[in-house]
Amino acid sequence: MKDIHIDIRIRSASYGELDETERILVDEAKSAAARSYSPYSKFAVGAAVLLANGTTVTGSNQENAAYPSGLCAERTALFYANSRYPDQPVDMLAIAARNESGFVATPVTPCGACRQVILETEQRFKRPVRILLYGESEILLIEGIKDLLPLSFGAEFL
Repeated sequence: MKDIHIDIRIRSASYGELDETERILVDEAKSAAARSYSPYSKFAVGAAVLLANGTTVTGSNQENAAYPSGLCAERTALFYANSRYPDQPVDMLAIAARNESGFVATPVTPCGACRQVILETEQRFKRPVRILLYGESEILLIEGIKDLLPLSFGAEFL
């Protein structure tokens, strides 16, 4: 038996350390959280997607009393971007979450289903999607989904 080591890299930054494009995208994700429909969990999530052509697309989580029928902010934004701009690669994705007290201090990460959709987006356009996870105390910067989903299942297994 042998150990297998998987190296991932996640950087932490403050809002002030982000470049202008990153700050704008984080602000768009925060604004999108205000458009969340989350009457059950009271946990609003916003996502902003920056496309290669400079277009920004946003989405927010949409809940339903039958919980599996809802949709996360990340998938809302990515699916809209892919349907509206099918030939435009995704450069960056920012995610921000808030509860009834305000934006969370510690960044939240995408759920497993959203990670899989981000992986598919990367594979579709053959390039990584930079991910910014906003928290009041820090922002996590991830250079591609493999750092959040290292043992992923993709098209190469089909």
